[in-house]
Amino acid sequence: MKKVFVGITLGVLASLVTSSASSHGFGERYDLPMPLNLFLVGAGATVALSFVVIAIFVKSGSAEIGYPRYNLLKMPLLGPVMSSELLITIIRLLSVCIFLLVVATGLFGNNTPIENLSPTFVWIIFWVGMGYVSALFGNVWAMINPWKIIFEWFEGLMGVQGGVMFKYPEYLDTWPAVVLFLIFGWLENVYPQAAVPLNLSGLILLYSSVTWIGMLLFGKHTWLRYGEFFSVLFGLFAKFSPTEVRLNGDKKCRKCIGCNLLRAACVDCYECFEKAGEWGVGREFNLRPYAVGLVLVSHLSISRFGFVILTLALVTFDGLSETPLWRSIQNTFYSSASAFGTDGLGVINTAGLIVMPLAFLGLYLGFTWATRLLSREDSPVLLVARVFVISLIPIALAYNLAHYIGLFLVQGQFLIPLASDPFGQGWDILATSGYKIRLNLIGTKAIWYISVIAIVLGHFVSVYVAHTLSLGRQVSRSDALRGQYPMLLLMVIYTAISLWIIAQPIVER
Repeated sequence: MKKVFVGITLGVLASLVTSSASSHGFGERYDLPMPLNLFLVGAGATVALSFVVIAIFVKSGSAEIGYPRYNLLKMPLLGPVMSSELLITIIRLLSVCIFLLVVATGLFGNNTPIENLSPTFVWIIFWVGMGYVSALFGNVWAMINPWKIIFEWFEGLMGVQGGVMFKYPEYLDTWPAVVLFLIFGWLENVYPQAAVPLNLSGLILLYSSVTWIGMLLFGKHTWLRYGEFFSVLFGLFAKFSPTEVRLNGDKKCRKCIGCNLLRAACVDCYECFEKAGEWGVGREFNLRPYAVGLVLVSHLSISRFGFVILTLALVTFDGLSETPLWRSIQNTFYSSASAFGTDGLGVINTAGLIVMPLAFLGLYLGFTWATRLLSREDSPVLLVARVFVISLIPIALAYNLAHYIGLFLVQGQFLIPLASDPFGQGWDILATSGYKIRLNLIGTKAIWYISVIAIVLGHFVSVYVAHTLSLGRQVSRSDALRGQYPMLLLMVIYTAISLWIIAQPIVER
């Protein structure tokens, strides 16, 4: 990846050594100034009202949308800095060094999670932080992906650039990424040993092998597009972001996701962006309004549709698993689940992890069927579902922020002392090993209001995206508006459910 996101990436990589985080729950609980039910009703009403405002002021569909953008590469000072080959090389080298350090600390360091760099970095700084970065700034992962960088270095050493051993089967599409993401979700939410440093490094090496073998067999860009689920996930999140890469010529690759848009330009396709130099086509790295990238997408493939549903389901299950309701479910089925093995809770959580995406899928398809009926469309229900599923991305982002903000801002502080002693051997390399974790860095009251604002805004943006996509369909404006009522109802319901789940660990009953 060349000449992209350097300025943003510098700030991001700096944040990787200064960010912080806490556990999902806190000892302190917040007494709401009014009953929780009133918060839920008010938030749902706000989302419903947003539909009225959007319906009045937004009158053009995604096929007609124009938006302001500014090419940062044209700026006199910033442009040359962002295009600096030396700076790009330094950033890529730093990314690989951090990757190797994380693996090494897990393999050779103290095997106690709190005294080893790898669990904090992987589960807090990378997993939580990179999602925020992708949505708020852009697809930085496309540049600093260490698996991609190491593979490119290997290609350079072997003198084989862009070699492909086999043609990727079209029927597989993004299903490999879906399966790997589901496995990752199981490791995060069910597997109790995922934070043990030695196990974590073993899992990283296993995933690395799968990724590099996929790149070797089918080509680097092909596997990143269909199999490397972090690239798929952060790429979807980045469509919400205020930056884009774009080619200002007609040349484009045949099957890139970025070219499968309603507009003619090649947007957010990193394969095309990388090849632009050899094609003689100009590059743009643009600032744009937030969420514009979402309304540019015509529709997602069935597997990417499934990936979005899975994304929302996994983060919701993570929150639900901390509620009294889920503990009650565990108590009810524990005896029956124990018949399948000694880890009854693991069996129950695994079942929940599988059922949740299926429940989301059934619910979403039901509301999509109603949307199709009211808008009087002739398209199959699944096609309509694939069009509007991109509108769920802001909801996933908002819930991700609300659910993990405390974790990120308190427990992530462990990175400060661990930076001086990454292997847990009593070192003090950077004189930060004595840092005391500030558990009061963010209180439950702040977490609650951040959650309320994030979830309401996320659903507001989702209503906007769904409305804009609806107006771009081959139906009349009145039919398009009527067809949005089921989606609006779905978003109001999920607003209330999301806030209820977030409230359980932090507010007084």
